[in-house]
Amino acid sequence: MSAVWILLGAISLAIWLILLAGRGGFWRFRGAIEDDSEPAGTTPRIAVVIPARDESESIAQAVRSLAPLPVFVVDDHSSDRTAERARAAGASVIPARPLPEGWTGKLWAVSQGLDAALNTAPEYLLLTDADIVHAPGNIARLAARAGRDGLDLASLMVRLHCATFAERLTIPAFVFFFFKLYPPAWIARPRNRSAGAAGGCILIRSDALARIGGIAAIRGELIDDCALAARVKNSGGRIWLGLSRETVSIRPYTGFAQVREMIARTAFTQLRHSTLLLAGTLLGMALMYLAPPLLLLTPDSRARLLGLAVWLLMSALYIPALRFYRQPILLALSLPVTAAFYTIATLESAMRYWRGTGGQWKGRAQDVRAAR
Repeated sequence: MSAVWILLGAISLAIWLILLAGRGGFWRFRGAIEDDSEPAGTTPRIAVVIPARDESESIAQAVRSLAPLPVFVVDDHSSDRTAERARAAGASVIPARPLPEGWTGKLWAVSQGLDAALNTAPEYLLLTDADIVHAPGNIARLAARAGRDGLDLASLMVRLHCATFAERLTIPAFVFFFFKLYPPAWIARPRNRSAGAAGGCILIRSDALARIGGIAAIRGELIDDCALAARVKNSGGRIWLGLSRETVSIRPYTGFAQVREMIARTAFTQLRHSTLLLAGTLLGMALMYLAPPLLLLTPDSRARLLGLAVWLLMSALYIPALRFYRQPILLALSLPVTAAFYTIATLESAMRYWRGTGGQWKGRAQDVRAAR
């Protein structure tokens, strides 16, 4: 049995060493837009589109943070004062039309906002969310980088809300896992197939959007940010994904149930509804994150040493994410627990799909399995 434990430890260590050396340095958390010393210069014409459904608590702050840019808020059948507060904050408010078949609610709202925004003849379009508060100069710096590097799409992973216990345990890991899937260094390489973006802040050239057939090209996508980035890159466009320390999401996750819902809505979509990919993901998560601490419980000293080495290695790679979120570095040791939580939420996402219930977002079912 000792040989089995040692083999598990060796496999886990090998995986982490490969990630360390061959995954684009995803764990470094470098490239914050605030670190860009490029002078802003003259900001090009930019129009902003914000889809909003029951966002009365945050929409005014989001709109005001974008002044003096023209902001088009699409009120997606809200039941609260979203439209009123957006209008009072200075946005042009567009009531969403009924949702047609084949579109997700968010992208249908975005498409109507784009129709209005394009009438202002912008060079760039900013797609952002109703809970994002942009730091002064954020969009100017992003546009300067896009112009300097010839980017067709530039996106920022904004700093997510991270104050509650549930958030501290799960939110830095969310970004850590996201960058592991979509290493920013690979995204920026034209010859690398990796393509990703963060939906909270996407700046895209108007002609690049037209080249891929407009937002209708991804109308049914739930993970719309990455789908948009992939379309732009596949069309020959250059894309970039960075970080922002000062542009933030003000949407709180007060407990683990809310974080679980966020994960479960799209996790099985990410796996393309493949049972084989799900099995591979569960096995991979177990080998990478769960095996190392479990090996410490085995009677074999060599297996325990391997388990400890891997646990310390993964914790070290996680520290930059915790520093970015201004969290105690001792939380790095909790990564196996957090990974177990994400694994359970991913399995729940698949079970919801198989049951035909899908995920829920503000009264709308998403990713529902078609009846046979």
